[in-house]
Amino acid sequence: MAVSLYHLVVDTHDLPALARFWCQVLDWRVLFEDKDEIVIGADEHAMPGLCFLPVPEKKTVKNRLHIDLTPDDQAAEVERIIALGARRVDVGQGEDATWVVLADPEGNEFCVLRPKKSLID
Repeated sequence: MAVSLYHLVVDTHDLPALARFWCQVLDWRVLFEDKDEIVIGADEHAMPGLCFLPVPEKKTVKNRLHIDLTPDDQAAEVERIIALGARRVDVGQGEDATWVVLADPEGNEFCVLRPKKSLID
């Protein structure tokens, strides 16, 4: 393969807070940190990672790209992630959706799916 997914980059207003939120959600750790960048991941050799970069402005519109999480127990994970600082959001998913839409502490939407066994499940 000529290319691999390396990082997903997240613009953020508060680097340390948002990086630590995602470390708790994913059970990852901070791999690199300075005032202009924080990189988190499962391990320094396990790609992709998340890279948080500072921006002065706050988020104002719905994400064009978002993260999907697949847990063993959707309801339990949704409650755990909400306890970490996420909140439920409505992006028009409807009441019969099999996924739950949450927003991280800076308002970035992400989904908690039902348990999955493959990328096409």
